[in-house]
Amino acid sequence: MAKGPKNTSGRGERDLKVKVKTARGRTLSSTRWLQRQLNDPYVKRAKVDGFRGRAAYKILEIDDKYRFLVPGARVVDLGCAPGGWCQVAAKRVNVLGDRPGKKQGFILGIDLQEIEPLAGVELHQLDFLSEGADDKIKDWLGGKADVVMSDMAASSSGHKQTDHLRIIALCEAAAELAFDVLEEGGTFVAKVLAGGAEGSLQAVLKQRFAKVANFKPPASRADSSEKFVVATGFRG
Repeated sequence: MAKGPKNTSGRGERDLKVKVKTARGRTLSSTRWLQRQLNDPYVKRAKVDGFRGRAAYKILEIDDKYRFLVPGARVVDLGCAPGGWCQVAAKRVNVLGDRPGKKQGFILGIDLQEIEPLAGVELHQLDFLSEGADDKIKDWLGGKADVVMSDMAASSSGHKQTDHLRIIALCEAAAELAFDVLEEGGTFVAKVLAGGAEGSLQAVLKQRFAKVANFKPPASRADSSEKFVVATGFRG
């Protein structure tokens, strides 16, 4: 089981070692973000472990709890850039077939941005919400999926409720694709922001899956309203 970095001092933000001064043209919020990044143990660990971003630890921790990225699984990763989730999934589902005696999986990664190639993973640049996007994804998939996972997030507007509604809309769109392509017994995982509008989404998921849970992995920052909905046992 993967373990995330630990804060051994217990003093959180007061233990920041790297200080960043506000520079010309940089806002105070940008300075704080940069300082947080430079002192984030998950950011540092990602560089050591060769992951493309700290988000890799989120899917590691989610899968350690729910165990859906198994050898041979067919996975659709929505909003996959820069590719951290794909990196984790690629190893666990055995896309390269380099784990003797284990089934070989498949990963289809989709993002609005261009994604650097990743061995064994099929990557496509596509606006997931564009007309005909679902049909393209199904063609690339070429069959059913065992897992649909989404780390998609809309650009921040600076207004908490607006951002909440936008990410719920993305999650609902991802769920519609999941309903269309998942095998019976499949899993759907998606990022949401706490804020009240996720109730209707939860209700729909509970009709289509055996179990629906909310989980905030340790890698999610404590000051973030981000959490992940994990729906398992798709009823078809």
